[in-house]
Parts: sequence; C-alpha cells; structure tokens
Amino acid sequence: MKVKYFAWVRERIGVDEETVEPPPAVTTVADLIGWLAARGEGYALAFEKPDVIRAAIDRAHVRAETPIHGAREVAFFPPMTGG
Repeated sequence: MKVKYFAWVRERIGVDEETVEPPPAVTTVADLIGWLAARGEGYALAFEKPDVIRAAIDRAHVRAETPIHGAREVAFFPPMTGG
C-alpha cells in the first residue's frame, strides 16, 4: 500500500510518501502506526504521540481502530485547525 505523510509528520520522517508491505499482524491504522514507528528514529519521532495523528484511508478520514485490509492508500497528518 502507499503511505503518505503530511506537515510535520512528513518533516520528521523525511519523505512525502512510500510504498510499504506491513506484516499480516498489522491489521488496523493503530497497528500500522506502531509498525511504522519501529522503522527508525524519524518514524519514532513522527509517531511518538499516536493519539494526535489523524489518518485517512483512500481519502476518507478514519479512526485508529479502522482495519487497513484492502487499502490502496493510507495518509497520516497532524490535527488541523481552522480559522
């Protein structure tokens, strides 16, 4: 699946997007965050507070417990504020 990173998540990881193949045990957005966080220092820093990270699967906003099976794209971004 393609994983996209936005704003300070992207800055901490150092890439805009990448294609990943998580192991079968990674079944939810929360699992994916945990798996990504274990991939290195930049990932760990980007996902150090997973409760503030927002996610979208195939451009639809989802919760951490949402299954990722069949997702073509998962995007991660920090909370947004309006003005």
